[in-house]
Amino acid sequence: MPPLSVLVVGGGGREHALCIGLANSPSVGAVHCSPGNAGTSMVATNHDISTSDIEGLISLALDIEADLVVVGPEAPLVDGLADSLRDSGVACFGPHSEGARLEASKLHAKEVMRHLDVPTGDFIVVDDESAISYALDKFEAPWVIKRDVLAAGKGVTVTSDRKTAEKALLEGIELDNFVLLEEHLSGEEASVLVVMDESGYICLPASQDHKRVGEGDTGPNTGGMGAYAPAPVVSESVMHRVTREIVEPMHHHLRNQEIPYRGCLYVGLMIDQEGSPGVIEFNVRFGDPETQVTIPLISSDLGLLLLASAEGRVAEEECEFHELSAATVVLASEGYPANPSTSREISGSEVMIDEGTTSAFVHYAGTNLGENGALMSSGGRVLSTTGLATSLSDAVAASYELMECIELDGSHYRSDIAYRAL
Repeated sequence: MPPLSVLVVGGGGREHALCIGLANSPSVGAVHCSPGNAGTSMVATNHDISTSDIEGLISLALDIEADLVVVGPEAPLVDGLADSLRDSGVACFGPHSEGARLEASKLHAKEVMRHLDVPTGDFIVVDDESAISYALDKFEAPWVIKRDVLAAGKGVTVTSDRKTAEKALLEGIELDNFVLLEEHLSGEEASVLVVMDESGYICLPASQDHKRVGEGDTGPNTGGMGAYAPAPVVSESVMHRVTREIVEPMHHHLRNQEIPYRGCLYVGLMIDQEGSPGVIEFNVRFGDPETQVTIPLISSDLGLLLLASAEGRVAEEECEFHELSAATVVLASEGYPANPSTSREISGSEVMIDEGTTSAFVHYAGTNLGENGALMSSGGRVLSTTGLATSLSDAVAASYELMECIELDGSHYRSDIAYRAL
């Protein structure tokens, strides 16, 4: 097979991790990224086409004769990018728009889980202000309120304060005409990324994200402040239950749709004290920052794996993994997540650690190159330092050692990534 030409859609840390993994794949000859960032430009050819420009992305894929398009963010999948690419004869890793409804609509996902008896929290739909008090009485605090829209991880309110819950429900009704009130699941969170198509599925190592901005999981939700993998809370027995109770029924359902699901199914889990898994949410793409700690653990050819899924033959592929742990720490702009400052110079990120079985490097996210070639911040989550080692503690230590080399005025990061496991 001639070397593959691959286009990665997106411009965050997830896409940089995918570009690195693809550039290191023996099957891949050329990597393109649109719109990309400063990091992807080091391993791929960037193209200045927005993820919302569906027609522009299709034209780009055809112009560069892409053998495979890998879609990072969820919005273009919801908007039908995968459908249009396949209609144009281009293989796409990412589900069609109907499959993407699992992330686009929390209600749809809950209804699918209820139909399949997949373990998840109970829920009710609240569509009238007069029903708010009754609805809150149905569940014990803390309450979980979710808007039924794509909200970049910020459309969820979890609170034990009744007035805050009432306000969130009212705002959701006013904005969307209805809102979901869900049963709160207690325990420890984890994520499993599943590469899936109609022929089969492959579960990647479980990871744990850190959603809150502050130490000890405090403060507002973010897109993710760090992650590590494998997550020990997902033991072999827990993983067996996740596969049997969640992944297999979802795969059976998705493979039998009129157009089968091809891409990544992100399973967001809560593991209770007895080791019982419940689904918090489904996403229809690789998670960020989970991708930064999962892709580096794959020792086999990433390009062949993603192409096989895009072509409906993942059952033919064997995915192998390094016997390592990975940890990534996110550096965020001043004011993130509420009002991040941008256009500030970054220094020190060119440093790498390579000490035998321990290494660390930078995944770039909200970054670009200034007119003088200087590395500049351009988003809320700017970059992350990712450590790899034979133990989780060493991977975390390497990540923080590298982080201490980087300077960005006003930036902040959490100093307790992987604290639950350590």
